[in-house]
Amino acid sequence: MNFENLKPQVEIIVQSQLERDEKLKKICQLLSDSVSYYDWVGYYFANHETKTLHLGPYVGAATDHTVIPFGKGICGQVAESNANFVVPDVKAQDNYIACSITVKSEIVVPLFVNGKNIGQIDIDSHVIDPFTTEDERFLEFVNEQVATLF
Repeated sequence: MNFENLKPQVEIIVQSQLERDEKLKKICQLLSDSVSYYDWVGYYFANHETKTLHLGPYVGAATDHTVIPFGKGICGQVAESNANFVVPDVKAQDNYIACSITVKSEIVVPLFVNGKNIGQIDIDSHVIDPFTTEDERFLEFVNEQVATLF
């Protein structure tokens, strides 16, 4: 996958006149449409008072996981660790919240605004071990762009 080709498209969406949630949904759609193994793409946003993550715009199958406590599952762990989390095979992962039997792997990259972890982009794949460091660097770029919306 050549992520360099997607970067200008992300920038165009971020700079558009759409509302923030519409921009986030368009970014999710772009990633889902452009990367064959990005089967569910969405954002979760942190409420630091309640120590919970709340589902934001996403593209993919509907999910029951609209609120996730910090520390629970991959997303909840990223809310506490402030670090990327790549799960090559969800069956081999402790503290994993299953979204669907079709999900085989997951990548979560935190979203920082002024140094504070305000949320994350979460991507599920129906393929085992598709994510590379290129995915991580690209998703960090996406989140740097998204951070300008806050």
